[in-house]
Amino acid sequence: MTTQTMNPPLERLERLERPGLARRWLAGWGSVLLLVTSVLTSLVAMVFTLLVLSATVAITAGGIGLLLLIPLVWLAGVIGHAERHRIVALAGRRVYPPARREQSWWRRLLLDEHSWRSVAYLALHSLWGLVTGWLTVLVLAQTLLLLIVPVLIARSPEQGFEVYGLVEVQGITALAITWAVALAVLVLLPLVAHLLTSVDVVLARWLLGRDERKVLEHLTARVDTLTDSRREAVDSVEAERRRIERDLHDGPQQRLVSIAMTLGMAKQAIHDDPQSAAGLVDEAHRSAKEAIVEMRHVARGIVPPILADRGLEAALPALAARSAVPVSVDVRDVGRLDPTTEAIAYFVVSEALTNVVKHSRAEHARVEVTRDEQHLTSVVTDDGRGGADPALGTGLTGLRQRVNAVDGALEVESPPGGGTRLTATLPLRTGRSLT
Repeated sequence: MTTQTMNPPLERLERLERPGLARRWLAGWGSVLLLVTSVLTSLVAMVFTLLVLSATVAITAGGIGLLLLIPLVWLAGVIGHAERHRIVALAGRRVYPPARREQSWWRRLLLDEHSWRSVAYLALHSLWGLVTGWLTVLVLAQTLLLLIVPVLIARSPEQGFEVYGLVEVQGITALAITWAVALAVLVLLPLVAHLLTSVDVVLARWLLGRDERKVLEHLTARVDTLTDSRREAVDSVEAERRRIERDLHDGPQQRLVSIAMTLGMAKQAIHDDPQSAAGLVDEAHRSAKEAIVEMRHVARGIVPPILADRGLEAALPALAARSAVPVSVDVRDVGRLDPTTEAIAYFVVSEALTNVVKHSRAEHARVEVTRDEQHLTSVVTDDGRGGADPALGTGLTGLRQRVNAVDGALEVESPPGGGTRLTATLPLRTGRSLT
């Protein structure tokens, strides 16, 4: 039943994605125009290719050709972008733009991969575009001529005419057959042009657009990473839930039960032994204070109100002030971020300081948080004994899972006897900052 209910929508979707023959025929005229314009672009590509080859050969002559090669390579990238847009606009098929990379200006001028791939495309286009372009122009011009000339000479068919200078056409019957063939060629021309431009599209995708193989490899790796991150995030949340549940059961819950029992005994003794009842009330009061402290410990890792209200610049100094080890905090112009990034950064610093107190035997720790356009970086260092290893279950595994869940990175440097340096890098979510 499930198959029957789901297949019809899928079939309708496929029919919507596949254009009909009439639409493909009309779109084919864009391919015809692409081939016709290739007559000019192929000539430009041929001249440009010859200039690049000449400049490359001239490099051996005292490096003079380098002065010509640099602007030519840069211009090739510009022409490559324009050529990609021409193919997309006329052929109606997608060619994704190449990925942008951060690189120095001198690499963009001479060593840019897209520019050199554009040079290779222009070299191939100078041959393929020239052949297919002139062939299309010739066929289209002769076809239109064959459709018009028979009408012009219909009154005197004995004059006749030649097709491509090879075949002579005379008589009404020959004119009719020629006209019908020309009409058939005109109808089939867009479909044939669509097939020919497939080569242009393949070349453009290969040399002017993204490397589909690399895109597929990147997407495959991305899916694997997201799968692992999702599993680790689920494990991290479940471990945090079990910790809170265990701590509540072992600490505040038992403390509250004791307070309730103490207050019950005080209630019974308040009339017969007021002094004893007052002592029981004092004991319940102390237990209530201790329960509040235990609740604060249980809430470690949960977003505190100061973080939600004032952000990391206020929450991290408050967190450091409660540490048993002296901690200096440097938060540089972080501002307000999206709640998820703030919560994870706070959790990382909180857990790192907890590990400093429990395991490092350090005398001092330092927290440094900086922000750039794309990342938030939190660094926690101490002067303890070092030797921290995430594989030993010191809490670093949970930190890595929490950071990886948002595509962040966690690095731990902890040589034995050399202190520990923990660096967490979190990507910023565009458009979600609270500043």
